[in-house]
Amino acid sequence: MDSEPFQTLYILNIIIKSLSTGFYIGLAGSIILLFSSALVSGSEVAFFSLSPDQKDKLKKSDTKKSDLILQILKNHEKLLATILIANNFINIGIVILTSYILNLAFDFSASPVIGFIIQIGIITFILLLFGEIIPKVYASEFSVSFAKFTVIPLMLSMKLFSPVSKLLINSTSIVNKRLKMKKNVSVEDLSDALELTEADIKQDKDILERIVTFGSIDVKEIMKPRVDVVSADINYSFNKLKSLIIESGYSRIPVYEENFDNIKGILLIKDLLKNINDENYPWQEVMKPPFFVPETMKINDLLEEFREKKIHLAVVTDEYGGSSGIVTMEDIIEEIVGEISDETDEENLLYQKIDNNNYIFDGKIQLNDFYKILDIKEDIFEEIRGEADSLAGLILEKQGEIPKKGDEIKIGKYTFTIDAADNRKIKKIKLKIS
Repeated sequence: MDSEPFQTLYILNIIIKSLSTGFYIGLAGSIILLFSSALVSGSEVAFFSLSPDQKDKLKKSDTKKSDLILQILKNHEKLLATILIANNFINIGIVILTSYILNLAFDFSASPVIGFIIQIGIITFILLLFGEIIPKVYASEFSVSFAKFTVIPLMLSMKLFSPVSKLLINSTSIVNKRLKMKKNVSVEDLSDALELTEADIKQDKDILERIVTFGSIDVKEIMKPRVDVVSADINYSFNKLKSLIIESGYSRIPVYEENFDNIKGILLIKDLLKNINDENYPWQEVMKPPFFVPETMKINDLLEEFREKKIHLAVVTDEYGGSSGIVTMEDIIEEIVGEISDETDEENLLYQKIDNNNYIFDGKIQLNDFYKILDIKEDIFEEIRGEADSLAGLILEKQGEIPKKGDEIKIGKYTFTIDAADNRKIKKIKLKIS
């Protein structure tokens, strides 16, 4: 009969008997601490990964443990501080006890360096596998049940470590205040960062770029000038007003007295529908009071005003108090999402693309829209732009006078040819990009 198994058992029996009581106490303590570490590590994932739906279910369940979980989550800073403190104390205890029992079980006096490396390897493996990885994976899958299992020990730990956690939270708040004093990121920095984004997210990139520059755009740059505004005289008969409404197709129309500088109100077409067949209906009575904004107002501020006042149209005034034009909610939104067209809009009304290098533009097209169509930066024409907001205005700033039909104006690689003009304004402009 082979005696090797008996010899092995005999040797193991001698080893077990030779181990002191301290070894077994240390081993039991290490197992308990390792289990505690697993609970603490898993509770961090369980509590902080609870979804809004899971929290709603906890509110509806109305059990003691559910109430305790929701109560703990209200003070998430103290919860996190308690978890970190408890986990560190427990892990330190595990390291000390594991090192102690390894030294009792094995004699590393002949090779202390190798013994140290073995101890570090074993302790790290045990802590990572059983104290971190396994409990966190389990807690992420069963976050609610794990949170309920650990909520009472956590409540006790929060009370036990309260003085230390308060000190940790207060010191962290000081660091956070210092970090908040960091340098603000400029619009130029954000624009440069967006330039580095991948081409396959171009649509999202374009929207982000518009958001970055959104706060720097004046109302004057996006408004509809007064010469293009459809408006009604306050003395119009109801029949004449209806003809204007049908012809324009707009849902809101400014109403003036004598001239456009004297805007008396804004007419919402929907307010007329109830009395559309009444030829003598006093439509002036349903006008809304006009909302005036200066040309220099930023469109992000105007958007907030629109939101607060629950209106969609404002009359833009110049520095002398005259009416320059109007600006709508749609004009502002288009600065972020691009051109918004509906079934009543005429496609490409302000420009026609012949090919990638040749275009025909209406003189009144806003420079903001002109830049977007060509996908170019605004600073290209900044030196000659002056106070101009339209392409015709840009040409006038460059020439200093109204050019004649056929005149060419060259700015860098852009050649502008006047296609239609009279003695008052530039109507059509051909563009060739060389």
